[in-house]
Amino acid sequence: MNDKLKFSEDHIWVKVERDSATLGLSGYAQEELGDIVSIELPSVDDRINKGEPFGEIESVKTATELVAPVTGKVLDVNVDLKDIPSLINEDPYGDGWLLQVVIEEPSELDSLLTQDEYEKHTEKGK
Repeated sequence: MNDKLKFSEDHIWVKVERDSATLGLSGYAQEELGDIVSIELPSVDDRINKGEPFGEIESVKTATELVAPVTGKVLDVNVDLKDIPSLINEDPYGDGWLLQVVIEEPSELDSLLTQDEYEKHTEKGK
């Protein structure tokens, strides 16, 4: 895995590149959900707000909201997920990315977990 990734307690990974970030669903979360069958994501130029739902993901087991780890404007959305949502199961940290945003509040990144902190967080849930 990538040391540059940060994680929210809501299982979204964040990869920061200058003033933008790529977001995705953690490997742990996609394993817990099982086979993903559909996903709803915002559109380019929509705004997402930290701590608020920005989409929904549905698996064979359940449907759950995706909660934004940062506030920002959507730059890009992974349109491949509309037709092939299983990319999230197959490659959650690569081809299964969800969206890219311009980070509006860089200080929000301080509240995200490191890889080690996230692994400890997910162990508590087991």
